[in-house]
Amino acid sequence: MEEPATTRELDSSLSDGASDDDMPSALPADSSHSSIRKGCDPFAQTQRSKLQHRRARINQQINKEMRMRAGAENLFRATTNNKVKETVALELSFVNSNLQLLKEELEELNSNMEVYQTDSESVNVPMIPLGLKETKEVDFTGPVQDFISEHYREDGTLYEKEIQDLMELRQAMRTPSRNQAGLELLMEYYNQLYYLDQRFFSAHKNPGVHFHWYDSLTGVPSSQRALAFEKGSVLFNIGALYTQIGARQDRSASAGIDTAIDAFQRAAGAFNYLKENFSNAPSLDMSAPSLSMLVRLMVAQVQECVFERITLGTQDTGLTSQLHLAQEAAQVSPSINQSSFYLYSAFHHPQVGPKALNPAQTKHRKQDTRTTRIRKRGQ
Repeated sequence: MEEPATTRELDSSLSDGASDDDMPSALPADSSHSSIRKGCDPFAQTQRSKLQHRRARINQQINKEMRMRAGAENLFRATTNNKVKETVALELSFVNSNLQLLKEELEELNSNMEVYQTDSESVNVPMIPLGLKETKEVDFTGPVQDFISEHYREDGTLYEKEIQDLMELRQAMRTPSRNQAGLELLMEYYNQLYYLDQRFFSAHKNPGVHFHWYDSLTGVPSSQRALAFEKGSVLFNIGALYTQIGARQDRSASAGIDTAIDAFQRAAGAFNYLKENFSNAPSLDMSAPSLSMLVRLMVAQVQECVFERITLGTQDTGLTSQLHLAQEAAQVSPSINQSSFYLYSAFHHPQVGPKALNPAQTKHRKQDTRTTRIRKRGQ
């Protein structure tokens, strides 16, 4: 049997990239760094950060209410005192009411797309971005040091600095910037998870680290010890960040349209890779039907961008040019209808309201805008 690799490789793994077999081909390759990257200032008062802070606050409140509900339900089943049952039933009604209000508030935040859009007044059709999944802090120190001592027969305290670097990298990736640097930050941490999986996680042995993530759409918390859950959640955020980058592009120029197309294609690739390689997801946003819908949605937005690029480059008002525009517009509508169908099948769930992520809300605006543009060019 092959001997396990020495844990001194953890130090070098903080600057290495993961293998190609473990990485989505559509995502950018990792670049080596001698120092840990930094995320955005979590206290920066930008519109996007304020939105994320509100989402995090609601997620924590939902988590608290769900724990209260679980405790009340256990007490209701366990007690035989009718008076206690009545009191608990009343408390449950209050908790369920609070949960419903919190979920409605989260729906409103998820439907707020303006903060992710470009400031250009010439762009009429908003794109649909995704918010990032929130997570709690994780302390690797004790579990990893104990694992090193027990499994590798080395002093785990010798690797305190390397473990701290890993924790700082994870903390930084919770607030990535909305650009290439933010993507590289998420990818760098994703790469390290590959090495953690190889050296510290196995089917027979687990350091006992719990990973807590909140559903991007419902706010419902999930917790697992499986590193695959951590990897899948980070990959979801990579795709979500691509959607935000695509939505913010100024599509009044060809360069902005091309960047948006590339971002939405990469987002579709990330979600599709996640769907094909990570199963049994504990959260609704990472389930196979949800990811299928997100892939369809990204493809529809790519098709819309292609139509905009053709519209931008078509100055001829002749019949042939206008017919070409109409044919391209006809390609966009079925894509949006397909994403709406997948939306209904994936998110027709009591925890997710119709405003959580609804491409159908923008479908009519898109069709009206396309019709107006074609008519104007024909005049």
